Amino acid sequence: MIRAILIHGNGNSKPTDNWFPYLKNELEKLGVEVEAPQFPDTQLARSRYWLPFLEKELQADEKTIIIGHSSGAIAAMRYAETHRILGSVLIGSYYTDLGYENEKLSGYFDTPWDWETIKKNQKWIIQFAGANDPWIPIEEARLLHDYLQTEYYEFADQGHFGGDYHKETFPELLEVLKRKL
Repeated sequence: MIRAILIHGNGNSKPTDNWFPYLKNELEKLGVEVEAPQFPDTQLARSRYWLPFLEKELQADEKTIIIGHSSGAIAAMRYAETHRILGSVLIGSYYTDLGYENEKLSGYFDTPWDWETIKKNQKWIIQFAGANDPWIPIEEARLLHDYLQTEYYEFADQGHFGGDYHKETFPELLEVLKRKL
């Protein structure tokens, strides 16, 4: 059975925020087992807590799709450097600490990225980027797309996909996932 793990972002985000309940419900209707847990250390989303949580508690594996928003997308990429998964969806993603102190403290940016292994350890990578994201410069998203050869969707008006406003549904993401399933 295919599983999906939804990973929220940092800053005290919750798995009940924005489009997460919508996506969980819609994927379950398609027969996908979905987990949308509250991750530990939500303020900083530090890798030393999140990556072991993905491995030991959630047991993400080759039958798992990791759907990460913001810091959750960063965790998905770092996890794929050392674990095989089915695929990932990176939403509002980036690859540098953006000059933010909390991002520096997360630990995700302490070592160089292994782009080839991230690609090799999964069948596909989907990416959603907002050209008007108030926190992530679109150049970060576009370069990430180049490094990982993601299936890329850029929107002029989606911002940070709910991190900066209330976004209740995400039909564009659901349609892309339906094609993959």
